[in-house]
Amino acid sequence: VQLQASGGGLVQAGGSLRLSCAASGHSFRSYSMAWFRQAPGKEREFVAHSNSRGTSTSYADSVKGRFTISRDNAKNTGYLEMNSLKPEDTAVYYCAAQGISGRAWDRHSWGYWGQGTQVTVSS
Repeated sequence: VQLQASGGGLVQAGGSLRLSCAASGHSFRSYSMAWFRQAPGKEREFVAHSNSRGTSTSYADSVKGRFTISRDNAKNTGYLEMNSLKPEDTAVYYCAAQGISGRAWDRHSWGYWGQGTQVTVSS
């Protein structure tokens, strides 16, 4: 499966953005998916995870209550709704698919990656 992330941009602190992850191929609906992010000089870190049907989700503590992961399998698309953005949310955001159960937080456990979309939050 190929993944294409989009929706990033420049936003003021307190603002919102919605990222999209468009997948090619019918297998996307069979895969769990996740969002990770990587700030300059830092390792790629886990942000959010959804199971294949969108019925189970998990979040990093740093975004819990502000970000929401969702998916529309009929459209082969995943989403990350980001609210109350902070300057520390600035990073390149990546979507991933086909993770290993129980290891959503581990970037090495994901089989497919999108190319990333830049999110910049100004103070």
